[in-house]
Amino acid sequence: MKKVLFCLSLLAIALGNLPANAQTIIDADDDNNFNNFYEKNVLKTREPMPYAFLREDDVVWETMVWRKIDFREKFNQFFYFPVDTDRNTDGRVNLINTVMAALKDGRIEAFDDEDFKYPKDYEKIYNELNRERQTSIPIYDPETDEEIGSRDTTIREEFDPASVYTIRLKESWYIDKQDTRQKVRILGLQFIYNYCRMSDDGENNCQTVSMFWIPMNDMRVRDALVKMPAFDENNSRIVRSYDDIFIERFFDSYVDRVSNRMNRTIASYLTGTDAILESQRIEDEIFNIESDMWEY
Repeated sequence: MKKVLFCLSLLAIALGNLPANAQTIIDADDDNNFNNFYEKNVLKTREPMPYAFLREDDVVWETMVWRKIDFREKFNQFFYFPVDTDRNTDGRVNLINTVMAALKDGRIEAFDDEDFKYPKDYEKIYNELNRERQTSIPIYDPETDEEIGSRDTTIREEFDPASVYTIRLKESWYIDKQDTRQKVRILGLQFIYNYCRMSDDGENNCQTVSMFWIPMNDMRVRDALVKMPAFDENNSRIVRSYDDIFIERFFDSYVDRVSNRMNRTIASYLTGTDAILESQRIEDEIFNIESDMWEY
């Protein structure tokens, strides 16, 4: 009995000597942290995992694929929201604002072409997106309400991130002979801006504007993406970054171009339902290549 009491005493002493900070309790009075009751530092310290080394001789088959992701599709809306960053979003920023902030701070580099040969700085991007145009405003007689003339004025059209709801990916699909598996590497990402303005005759004219390309193989880009969480509707505690989404291919998309001798897009020779079917045919053809290698 004495041995039992002695052991219990030692256990009580050991438990009493455990560090008090084994579980950190956030005190709101310390840093005015009124929303969080536990520390959320998972993404702040995360770094992108480097890609595995790949030898040229190990690539036995390769093709280039260009695909589009539409943020208006329900499955892809985590790229688009939140639009209003003034509200409580738990630190989340949508994809376009994440990239634009990184460009403004000089943390990443953008290019004017998909081959990443011609750099495009933030100032040039800003001037292209925030446009000024000349227009005439009619002048009316205050008594008769008749138009008596007009005056020229300058209208500045500010860039609206909410009008960016499409991106384009450039991918390399290849087969690694070391494990005879088909793999994919996203090489670049391009934002497409849906630019709309009211014409002088009152019609709303819209056109798509290709903004810039960012190299997804650049670890600086991946570092900016891996630190930004995307919302999960099923469990807001799941911490999935934009880098995770692209690596895990957690998005819905469609093919709009594949390597071909004429270097043309699907939209250049098919439209409507035929274009959708062609996109799906190309997708199936690529996925079947791996399984076909095992047929005898």
